[in-house]
Amino acid sequence: MESVSYQRFPKIKIRTVRDDFMKFELRETDASIANALRRVMIAEVPTIAIDLVEIDVNSSVLNDEFIAHRLGLIPLKSDRAMAMRFSRDCDACDGDGQCEYCSVEFHLRAKCISDQTLDVTSKDLYSSDHTVVPVDFTDSSSEIDHPDSRGIIIVKLRRGQELNLRAIARKGIGKDHAKWSPAATVTFMYEPDIYINEELMETLTLEEKEEFVESSPTKVFDINPNNGQVFVCDAEAYTYDDEVIKKAEAMGKPDLVEITAKEDSFIFTVETTGAIKASQLFLNAIEILKQKLDAVRLSADTVEADEQFGELGAHMRGG
Repeated sequence: MESVSYQRFPKIKIRTVRDDFMKFELRETDASIANALRRVMIAEVPTIAIDLVEIDVNSSVLNDEFIAHRLGLIPLKSDRAMAMRFSRDCDACDGDGQCEYCSVEFHLRAKCISDQTLDVTSKDLYSSDHTVVPVDFTDSSSEIDHPDSRGIIIVKLRRGQELNLRAIARKGIGKDHAKWSPAATVTFMYEPDIYINEELMETLTLEEKEEFVESSPTKVFDINPNNGQVFVCDAEAYTYDDEVIKKAEAMGKPDLVEITAKEDSFIFTVETTGAIKASQLFLNAIEILKQKLDAVRLSADTVEADEQFGELGAHMRGG
C-alpha cells in the first residue's frame, strides 16, 4: 500500500515591512504551522540581554536588585545573536559566560554633582562591543527633542548620589526569560471570506442598510453613495464578533450575509522590541523552525530504525 503524502507548500506575501513592524500573509498551510511560527518568533529566536550585574556603588533610592532587573529589560541590538554561543555551551570559558564568544561587557558610571536631578539612561551604558548596544528609539527624521531621545531611564540621581556598575550580557531565548524575547507582539488571524446576498440586500430600505452597516463594531461595511449598495470596504477589520450576523437575524433575513474563515490563509502582524529587525526576526524564526522539523524527522528515522533492527540499532548509536 502506497503511503499518502500530506506535504504542502506554504506561500508568503509581504504586505508591510519596517524596522520594527511587519505584516504578511501566510497561505496554503494550516493553523498548526501558523501557530508554531508565532510561538518560535516569540519564545525561541535568540537575542542578547543583560544577565549578570555587579554593582560597586549604589547610593540611589532604588536597591541593587531593582536596578539589575531594569537593566535586564533594556533591549540590546542583537544582530549577531544567532552567531554567538550560549554561555552554558561555551567551551572557551568552560560555561562561565564571560568571554568574547558568549558575552558582552557593559559599564555604567554616573554621579550627580548639581542640584538638578540627573537621569541615568540606557545611553549611559558603555559596551565592549560596538555592535551590541542599547536600542535607540530616537526618530532621526524628527527635529523635535523628544523624551525618547534620552534613552530608557534606569534611575534618577540627586546631588551626591552615585551609581557604578559592571554588567554582562548573554545570549538567550524568551522561553527562559521574557527579557530575551525579540517580539513585542506577534498575532495572526484567519482571513475572513465575506459574502453579501445582493438580492436580499436590495429588499432593505436605506435606513435598514445604515443600521446593518453600523451594527458592526469595526468598519467592515459601507454604503456606496452613488447607487446605495452595501459593500465590503475592509474585510480584515472583521473581528469574528458575529454582530452583523445577529443584526441580520433580528431583521428577519438570516441569509443576508455569510462570513467564514479561510482555514488555510492567515494574516500575521509582527512588532519587535527593536533588538532585531522585524524581517530578520521572521527569517530567524523560519530557520529555527526548520531545525526543529529536521530534529523531528531524525527522531522519526531513529524510531523506525529501532523497530527494524531492535537492540542492534540502539547499540550502534551508543544507546
